[in-house]
Amino acid sequence: MNKSLYFLLVLTLLLGSSCAAAEPQWMDRIVAIAGQDIITERELKQELQAIVRELKARETKLPAKEVLIPQVLERLIVKKLQLERASSQGIRIDDISLDRAVEKIAAENTMSLPQFRKALTEEGLNYADFREDIRHELTISKLRKRQVDGRINVSDQEISDLIENSRKAGEVNKRYRLSHILIALPGAATPDNIEKARLEAAEVLLKARSGEDFSALAIAHSDGQQALKGGDLGWRSGDQLPAQFAKEIVKLKPQEVSQLIRSASGFHILKLMEIAGGEGKPKIQQSRSRHILVTDKKGQVLLKKLRQKIIDGADFAALAKKYSKDPGSAVKGGDLGWTSPGTFVPAFDEALAGLSPGQISEPFKSRFGWHIVQLQEQRTTDIPDDLLQARARELIMKQKREEETELWLRRLRDESYVEYRLPGMKPTG
Repeated sequence: MNKSLYFLLVLTLLLGSSCAAAEPQWMDRIVAIAGQDIITERELKQELQAIVRELKARETKLPAKEVLIPQVLERLIVKKLQLERASSQGIRIDDISLDRAVEKIAAENTMSLPQFRKALTEEGLNYADFREDIRHELTISKLRKRQVDGRINVSDQEISDLIENSRKAGEVNKRYRLSHILIALPGAATPDNIEKARLEAAEVLLKARSGEDFSALAIAHSDGQQALKGGDLGWRSGDQLPAQFAKEIVKLKPQEVSQLIRSASGFHILKLMEIAGGEGKPKIQQSRSRHILVTDKKGQVLLKKLRQKIIDGADFAALAKKYSKDPGSAVKGGDLGWTSPGTFVPAFDEALAGLSPGQISEPFKSRFGWHIVQLQEQRTTDIPDDLLQARARELIMKQKREEETELWLRRLRDESYVEYRLPGMKPTG
């Protein structure tokens, strides 16, 4: 992205409410072409407003308008290119799948769908637009799985190496909160491309180490996927990081900035925000529990009655043997034995997480039916080898997926036709 091109002639139009109100007919003017699709002024303004809301909610310092607009436009361009590629490959999200996804989001916010729609309206968001945004996110997610995941392999040796190296380094329980800036290289970078990117990265690094706000620098300069979130990568364990990152991070203290890190995708700058945890063998909290599963439509009503009976002194095991439809545990009085987080479906894990030993949950629903669960005991123990290996595989997959996604997006952007039509910016082919 050419960060030096400032859209001075359109700032008032895009951000000034008085101009927008005075000249509404300008709202559908084309500001860019991405592949076979277009981006209108209205789309750019909506995306800009959404990003500003998000940055304010995160209490991130807002960058200058001439810095923010190019980043937002670039994000829209990459989004359009991905949707176009998905369409060409026949990837579609049907209305039933979309409705389920929206209902899940509402449920995660502990709201019914009508309540969720009302909440969106109160936030000034259009429900139909929100619904289409979710359709786009699901479409892009499906495309990335097809384009990226098939290229990723994780060997048994990589898993063994990760576990062993983590143990030796004492990094198993240590976690880092990181921010990140990427100055990307084009797919087939020439020596001139590399040197230009290196110089830009070095300049940004100097500003970061001189005390300039890292979030603002990320928004202004980063080509990473988290640029418009101030480069925030959240909390990561050492084994969740690319090898080059992990090697550099252990040298830093909180609030320090790394040196330039070169990878296939470009030049990276990391800032270590916080460290949590410490050395020691990897531990896990396990739970011993028992449950009753009812698949009848009136299961919730029945389980409420059974729960009250148990509280009043009835034998849980006897009721589980009589009523539970889980063939594996019913014969054992509902006993599920000792289990680790992630063993059950999310709804079950969430119900367990909210209990203290001896407590019984309210009836809750999973894809299997209605449940009540009693947490009997908890213990902290070493992570079993099979779970440790599964986690290591998942971490390596996630790390490789992030790296491959960055490269794939860069290739997609470089291979695609993009034309800018904003005043003050020279159209390009």
